[in-house]
Amino acid sequence: MSERPLALVTGASRGVGAAVARALAPTHDLLLGGRNAEALAALSAELPGSRPWPVELTAVTEADVAGIDRLDVLVHSAGVAILGRIAQTPAEVWRRTLEVNVVAVAELTRLLLPALRAASGHVVLINSGAGLRANPDWAPYAASKFALRAFGDALRLEEPALRVTSVHPGRIATDMQRGVREQEGADYEPDRYLTPESVARVVLTAVTATPDAHITEITVRPSTGPVN
Repeated sequence: MSERPLALVTGASRGVGAAVARALAPTHDLLLGGRNAEALAALSAELPGSRPWPVELTAVTEADVAGIDRLDVLVHSAGVAILGRIAQTPAEVWRRTLEVNVVAVAELTRLLLPALRAASGHVVLINSGAGLRANPDWAPYAASKFALRAFGDALRLEEPALRVTSVHPGRIATDMQRGVREQEGADYEPDRYLTPESVARVVLTAVTATPDAHITEITVRPSTGPVN
């Protein structure tokens, strides 16, 4: 790694996480976080100044972050979306959703706080429109994203030396969205959604804001198509 700023991006093996990594690569060294070691290695080969950081985010420990003494940017992009009516959603779905979308984020952030403080760093939370309003069939996911927004708000107040940005995109053309549309029994229509690169540009804007500017929350919607 060089003397350039260091960014850790979770969910970097595909979708928004990979797009964010590519957007940051010209100016940052990168740790590419995720479970798919092969995909992370392929992306790392594409991006000079990057290296894979394969990890199970729901089981991250101090050993996983050993050696990260200074961290300028932490982008939380990993997540899951399991749809269903409340009446048919068992506790295991709630637990899994909250574990991945909230608890894992909180724990990784906690473990990296010394490194973030050392750099007066920036935490970016890829949230969702579901973190601003809840719709039928989306209760566990929306609850996790409301909780993620609350986490960001609290972190911003507790750690005033850090910048904390919550990004609330609408539907994005990703594999995750393809799975969501299958659960909804509807067609996958990528032309009606945001691209991962559009969301990555928003993240880059927040991360590269001038020192006097703290972009706390961004909402971005597709110019055509559904708002949620």
